Amino acid sequence: MTFTTDVLALGRLGVDIYPMQDGVGLERVETFGKYLGGTAANVTVAAARYGHRSALVSRVGDDPFGRYLRAELTRLGVDDRFVATDPALKTPVTFCEIFPPDDFPLYFYREPKAPDLNIDTTQIDAEAVRGAGILWVTTTGLSEEPSREAHHAALAARGRVRHTIIDLDYRPVFWEDPNVATAQLAPVLEQVTIAVGNREECFVAVGESEPERAADALLDRGVEIAVVKQGPKGVLAKTRDELVEVPVHEVDVVNGLGAGDAFGGALCHGVLEGWSLERTLRFANVAGAIVASRRECSTAMPTAAEVETIMQGA
Repeated sequence: MTFTTDVLALGRLGVDIYPMQDGVGLERVETFGKYLGGTAANVTVAAARYGHRSALVSRVGDDPFGRYLRAELTRLGVDDRFVATDPALKTPVTFCEIFPPDDFPLYFYREPKAPDLNIDTTQIDAEAVRGAGILWVTTTGLSEEPSREAHHAALAARGRVRHTIIDLDYRPVFWEDPNVATAQLAPVLEQVTIAVGNREECFVAVGESEPERAADALLDRGVEIAVVKQGPKGVLAKTRDELVEVPVHEVDVVNGLGAGDAFGGALCHGVLEGWSLERTLRFANVAGAIVASRRECSTAMPTAAEVETIMQGA
């Protein structure tokens, strides 16, 4: 029997180690919390919170943190059948510092290489890829082999069926040069239907950071929906026939690091539900704001009822 999902994501999976004290550097932090993390993993968790069947293609190390992540994925409603155990690499951890409202330095421990960048073509189930309601891929997954080849294999197996989303999550620490990321993204943009990223990520992808011009450039590359996140200025999205701008939903920020992943999971929800672009963006903005008002990321993802309650009261 073919395995089908609503959301199938490829990419980062690791352990987030977040401080329980705000406004101090890691050298002064006394206690930490441990959470499932990684952009692709967080998006699948968020989608699962809305009742969607979610699965992740990734890798962990053969170590206690790897076992923790597998158990946590299952606990949070994400199918882990495509998560492999790498025999040679350790599960990555990521530390952050919390300086609300807008400073959250990240420290990645992924040396010599993170297992999620060892995703290979043997982990790509072509039928599962084609059957997923949404396939979610990321810029980071294109940064190294064999993950890059696995992503291209998934996109080739997928074709332009249903919805394929590229998260333009460019992080300089994972790339030798932004021009390399630009070159790797070029053929991928021709194979996806939705692109989502902030202004800086759009600049790496298409050389434009002004939101409307960036959206136009993404559309020119072949995507059907271009979503440009503008931080405190809200979000802009464009199709060939429609331009939508939605203001930010303001909250007291505790930790802004999970807001983008919450936005992504909520975007998947709206697409799967067949909502209008404006309703989808409003829902996603509120979902992101809810997570920004909480300390953790994966376990902070809201339910649809939580988001709807806030939307109705806004």
